[in-house]
Amino acid sequence: MPPRAYPYGGANPGAVLPGGERLRVLLVEDDDADAFLVGELLAEADAKVDLAVTASLTEARERVAGVDCVLLDLGLPDAQGLDGLRQVLAMAEHAAVVVLTGRQDEHLGVGAVAEGAQDYLLKGQVDGVLLTRALRYAVERKRADENARRLREVELRQAESARLERGLLPQPLMTTELVETHPFYQPGRHAAVIGGDFYDVVQAGDRLHLIVGDVCGHGADEAALGVELRVAWRALILAGVPEDAVLPALEQVLMSERKAREIFATVAAVTLDLPTNRGTVRLAGHPPPLLLSGGKVRPVPAPHGLLLGVQPRPPHPYDLEFDGEDWSLLMYTDGLIEGRTGRGNERLDVGGLCALLAEREARDIPLPALPQWLIGRAEDANDGPLVDDVAMLLVSRGAGR
Repeated sequence: MPPRAYPYGGANPGAVLPGGERLRVLLVEDDDADAFLVGELLAEADAKVDLAVTASLTEARERVAGVDCVLLDLGLPDAQGLDGLRQVLAMAEHAAVVVLTGRQDEHLGVGAVAEGAQDYLLKGQVDGVLLTRALRYAVERKRADENARRLREVELRQAESARLERGLLPQPLMTTELVETHPFYQPGRHAAVIGGDFYDVVQAGDRLHLIVGDVCGHGADEAALGVELRVAWRALILAGVPEDAVLPALEQVLMSERKAREIFATVAAVTLDLPTNRGTVRLAGHPPPLLLSGGKVRPVPAPHGLLLGVQPRPPHPYDLEFDGEDWSLLMYTDGLIEGRTGRGNERLDVGGLCALLAEREARDIPLPALPQWLIGRAEDANDGPLVDDVAMLLVSRGAGR
């Protein structure tokens, strides 16, 4: 039998429709007389309700999509009592449910509300006005519950992101006063969900070790993997593992902990020998650091290397010599250089970043504020927030330029 419908709030198709929001209500009732009475009550109250009727839960499954409220009888051919209510709650996850039954059982009513129904009404004890009000209140309560649930989910995600961020963005572990470090992190515009960008600084004797990395993707899994890689790197450095063996060991951690073979990471690792004022740079698929020295800006010409997690192969070290005691080294993730520059699909890229740092204005920016200034200029060129996360680590010696 096709489902019956009362599209004008009752059996009268000529009823005048008042303005305002209309509710879509599905009545699950196998008694034709009771179903007709519900339609008449709504029509007499001039309710703003589009009412459809089915005689069983089997029929209701085909009609429940998109309804605001289900008006449910507890005595149906294919379900009785609270079992029917549980089935409706499962099939109509986002709709309010109001029980309408002839059973005058207070305990059953309390049980229905406890199971998740928004209200419990008795046949013969409601008029059109009371029924309409109950339906609207039930829908509003359901919406309030949904909004509260979504807000709670957002709060939980934000709390998780905050915990992960603390793991991704540690305090530098260093005692030297020969150099200063200025870390920076900004999440992308993906609902402020943290990604897998990370950095760390660890001093071991006279050597200062720095790393900036990026796990592909966004979300809790990628961020958690980024935390694991950062902690593993710090442990390897503190354990005194030879420098050439650190990134291969880090790659083993990545390959054992990732959830899919497609997950990879890029890394830039720098070791500074503080007494000799020299450095070693190793890149694994990561953009090169930028050297600011003598009023000039240039990318460090280290071999690009392979991504971690693709084809295990140790990156080749590049020996970096500093011209004098005044310099800065900027390490960053690719979120900083992937924004547009306002000319079609052209990206900022490494060359554009060098050009920004070479501007006269950039030379007047204090070093601790330079990463934030770069973000602002990159977003101006992009005509909006950067899509990807950005991590930066600026290490400076002397005057820093």
